[in-house]
Amino acid sequence: MTLDVIYVGNAIVDMVAVAEDSFLTDHAIEKGGMNLIDEERAIYLSQHLENPTKMAGGSAANSAVGMALLGGQSGYVGEVAQDELGHEFISSLQDTGTKFLGKQTDDGLATARSMIVVTSDAVRSMNTFLGACIQMGPAHLEDMPACDVYYLEGYLFDAPNGPALFEKVAMIAEATGAKLALSLSDAWCVERHFDALSNFIKQHVSILFSNEDEARALTGKDYESAAQEMAEYLDEIIITRGADGAYIHKDGMSAHVMAKPIAEVLDTTGAGDLFAAGYLYGRAKGYDAKICGEIASALSGEIICHYGARPEANLKALIRDIVAS
Repeated sequence: MTLDVIYVGNAIVDMVAVAEDSFLTDHAIEKGGMNLIDEERAIYLSQHLENPTKMAGGSAANSAVGMALLGGQSGYVGEVAQDELGHEFISSLQDTGTKFLGKQTDDGLATARSMIVVTSDAVRSMNTFLGACIQMGPAHLEDMPACDVYYLEGYLFDAPNGPALFEKVAMIAEATGAKLALSLSDAWCVERHFDALSNFIKQHVSILFSNEDEARALTGKDYESAAQEMAEYLDEIIITRGADGAYIHKDGMSAHVMAKPIAEVLDTTGAGDLFAAGYLYGRAKGYDAKICGEIASALSGEIICHYGARPEANLKALIRDIVAS
C-alpha cells in the first residue's frame, strides 16, 4: 500500500499545562518563545507543571495524526528512547492509525519532551528538550514504504545531521517520484540556516508551508509578494496568516482562505501543523487548492479552541460539508 504522506520530524512528547503569567516569571520562561533546554531543566519544569496533558507531539507528528484522523494514510519517522515517554509516544501515534516508521533506541539520550505553558491570552510558551531527536540522521530513512509525499519540518535542520537527512529525503523523493513538502517551522530557523535552507528549497521542494513571518524571513517581502517570488521555483505555496486566514498559490492561481475558529480561541499550539494536515489530506483526495485550504482551515479552527495539539472533534464530520460542496 502506498501511503499518502510520510512525515519526518522531531519526536517530542508534549506536556501541555495552563498557567498564569506569574508562572512564567517565577520559572524564568520567555513568553511566546520556543526555548531549547537541557535535561536537567526539563525535569525541573515537568515537576512544576500542574496536571499537564501528555501526547505525542512535535510539528510533523501533529500533522501525521491530523491526516490519520481524517482517514488518510500517514506514516511518521522520528527517534525515541526505550523509556516510558518513548513507549507513550509510539502508542499515542498508533492509536490514531498513524504508522510509526522511526526508531526506538536503548542507548543515547532520553525521549524528547516539550513543556508547553499556555496562558489565559492563548499564548503558548514552549520549553523543549530535544533529547533523542538530535540523533536523527539519514539512516532513519532506510527501507521506507512507498508514498506520494514526503513532509519535512524545518526544525530538523537544527539537528547535527539535519542537512544530511534533508538531502537523503530529497534523494528518495526524486528516485521514487514522490513530492517533497517542507514546513519552515520558525522564522529564526530560517534565519539561522538561510543560505543552506534557501538552496535546498529551490533545488528540491515542491510544496512549502510557512506563516507570514517565515515567508518574510525567506524572501524579505510581504506574503503576497513572497508567494509570487517563490512561485518561480515552487509548485505550491501555503502561507498561514493567523486570524486573517491563509493564502495559497498554486499553478499560477491564488486563493485566500478565511480562518474558521469553531469557538473561543484558547491555545494556538498545533494550528499550523493541523493546517498542513488538512491541506495535504485534501490534496491526496484530489481536491482543488481552494477546497484543500478550506479543509485545512477547518482543522486549524478546531485545534485552537482547546488546549493541546491533538484534535478533540470528529475531523471527518468537521469537513463533511466542505467536501460535499
